Amino acid sequence: MNQRATSDLADPGMATLSTAVPNVANPGTSAPAAPVPTAAAAWHRAWVPLVLLLGAILFLYRETALATATIWARSETFTHGFLVPPIVLWLIWRQRAELARLVPQPSALGLLPLLGASVLWLLGDLAAVNSVAQLALAALLVSAVPAVLGWTVARAMMFALGFLFFAVPLGEFLMPQLMEWTANFTVLALRASGIPVYREGLNFIIPSGSWSVVEACSGVRYLIASLTVGTLFAYLNYRTTKRRWIFVGISILVPVAANWLRAYIIVMLGHLSGNKLAAGVDHLVYGWLFFGVVIMLMFMVGARWAEPAVATKSAPAAAARAPIGKAMAAWPMMVAAALVVALPHAMEWGIARAERQGAVQLTAPAALADGWQARQQPMSGWLPAFQGPSAQTSAAYTREGKAVGLYVGYYRNQDYQRKLVSSDNTLVKAKDPSWEPVRGSLGNVTPGEGLPAMRTAEVRAQTSLLSSGGERLAVWQVYWVNGRFTASDHVAKIYSALYRLLGQGDESAVVIFYATKDQAGSADAVLRSFAAGNLVAIDAWLRQTMAAQ
Repeated sequence: MNQRATSDLADPGMATLSTAVPNVANPGTSAPAAPVPTAAAAWHRAWVPLVLLLGAILFLYRETALATATIWARSETFTHGFLVPPIVLWLIWRQRAELARLVPQPSALGLLPLLGASVLWLLGDLAAVNSVAQLALAALLVSAVPAVLGWTVARAMMFALGFLFFAVPLGEFLMPQLMEWTANFTVLALRASGIPVYREGLNFIIPSGSWSVVEACSGVRYLIASLTVGTLFAYLNYRTTKRRWIFVGISILVPVAANWLRAYIIVMLGHLSGNKLAAGVDHLVYGWLFFGVVIMLMFMVGARWAEPAVATKSAPAAAARAPIGKAMAAWPMMVAAALVVALPHAMEWGIARAERQGAVQLTAPAALADGWQARQQPMSGWLPAFQGPSAQTSAAYTREGKAVGLYVGYYRNQDYQRKLVSSDNTLVKAKDPSWEPVRGSLGNVTPGEGLPAMRTAEVRAQTSLLSSGGERLAVWQVYWVNGRFTASDHVAKIYSALYRLLGQGDESAVVIFYATKDQAGSADAVLRSFAAGNLVAIDAWLRQTMAAQ
């Protein structure tokens, strides 16, 4: 008697297939095989765990998510971030027919990207680096997809998932270089136009007035907006990888060059109109109008080479079915992934409990090595603009008619609002009415053998560029992190994160020496002598401060 395959015991709401297999006990007959779930059934099982995992990530990392949204709302440069998540969802939705033919198969290997992103977030949070923590949050959200849905589905969503990284407010680190390039081009173009220019740093004078290249002139807003929209345009209008990358490259080059031209045109409008045009608000309005026209022309030209969409043939029914026997079930994978993303918070809690909590006492020594003696009067009215140190001190030291100023800002238990390395911590704060930075020997100098390199700069009192009466200071700066010196912002952040990870705290300081340019002997020679004789003593002083609770 033959036995027929049946699926009467299957869940009525679950679409399944049954296949007949040979009956070894009775050749010529068949026995029922286990049901093989279809793609629809696999999606039904996988999407709820995925949504729950994404919700868990957003909940656990809510402070990072809120900080990201705050930057979107506060900065015009990153306002487009509000549009990125809806665009990502739309890009996935437009692929729904293709995705419906794939079978989600959770993969244990998908936990590795989640683990990497979790470690990255931990390091970024320990060092209080917003951009790293926010980048890691985007990576966590993206990595949840291959963990719960599998690599095949993740590859199909590759562009949509990658586009989520445009929501990360990243790119302002390019601002100093873009400002320098803008100033270089503007001055070169003005001289090529027959207009004499006197330049010092990012400030320059022409016969009709003085101009400065400020942050709004860097063009970073144009660059980020163009790259975001240009990447989306390339994906939607081109099919070949080569054309897509070419257009993305154009989306980077065009706004940079357009910003140079914009700056030159604005200065020329002001010069030719007696500074009646392109001043004040007009400056920004003309800039955005010019940028809008340039981007529109870029898209119009790019559309001429658009490639038509290739019609995809529907896969046969059998292609939408695949066994999940070797794949990890979605719910256990979601639980495992949730444990991975929760691990950094548990580690951070333990690290915070082990750190020093005592107040910092910091007093400048009355005397230093090589005969340098403290004096009562400050050497200058200038002080660095470092925000929120746990303690700070400043003093002036003299020896044989030479004078050097010392500033030390000490940081303990840093967070995102109060930290050593920050864009808010500068030698001169933005729009300072009394002082301004001067582009000079911005680089590193080593005061002596075996001593750390120090960053050099120059600041001056606010005066006319053509005036020689303003006070000028040569400034040397170095960071001290748990007994190690470095002149690099990035290395200081890495030291801070690693020492906290090792349970040694985030004891850090900025050490700044400065001397007037017009004193006897060159300022750099005076600073070199002072640093060579006293960096070791200052290190010992800071170590004593660190040991004191």
